[in-house]
Amino acid sequence: MKSEGKQEVNEKREQKRDLHARTFDFARRVVKLCSILDATPGVSRTLAHQLLRSGTSVGANVEEGQASQSRADFISKYAIACKEARETHYWLRLLADAEIVPKSKLDPLTDEANQLVAILTSIIKKTKANKNS
Repeated sequence: MKSEGKQEVNEKREQKRDLHARTFDFARRVVKLCSILDATPGVSRTLAHQLLRSGTSVGANVEEGQASQSRADFISKYAIACKEARETHYWLRLLADAEIVPKSKLDPLTDEANQLVAILTSIIKKTKANKNS
């Protein structure tokens, strides 16, 4: 029984590390894309600024959530991270549909944004459910 509990704690730590690494890598990839977009004046530059704000905010809010002072604060930070991931997904889709960046080049980043939304949504739901139990 004790080893099962220990294994569960280790799995949760690994998931946290994985989420932190994924959101950091996601932000890094967004920064690289935005630096390319920012080199072109006009719409590309404007969209790059929007994408940069939302794309880097995901990981920043996950980090903030780890230093939260309460369960409600944790949920709030993760909810913001989830909203920012959704917004980033929107900007990536727009860049592809407006033919500013080829869709094929954005697909991996768009998919990662979608996966982050799913992960964060799951964490928020589980945290809320544990609050009530």
